[in-house]
Amino acid sequence: MTTLVKVTQDGRRLEVVGLGLRLAGALEAIGLVEVARHPHYQAIMRVAPEATHMAGRVPLTAAEAAIAQAALDEAETQVLADPLAIQERFRVAALWKAREQGIE
Repeated sequence: MTTLVKVTQDGRRLEVVGLGLRLAGALEAIGLVEVARHPHYQAIMRVAPEATHMAGRVPLTAAEAAIAQAALDEAETQVLADPLAIQERFRVAALWKAREQGIE
């Protein structure tokens, strides 16, 4: 399932696809960050004063962030209901843990 969040000024589409946000088809973020908690808060406010959240490098208004979060929540609900998806999440988590410990 794909949900359009916004089209950037240069025409690229930011969409929620599965559990991630994709910009022009490439993974941009796996979640939203509130601008107020972002390490580059002041720079973001200078460039995009209407932004309330960031999706990777893309500033979002409150309405856009609500669309994105609703789509991410729906995707997570669907994943949590699928036993194969749950198994895959555990497999990926184990791989990441092994990588962090230097086991590859």
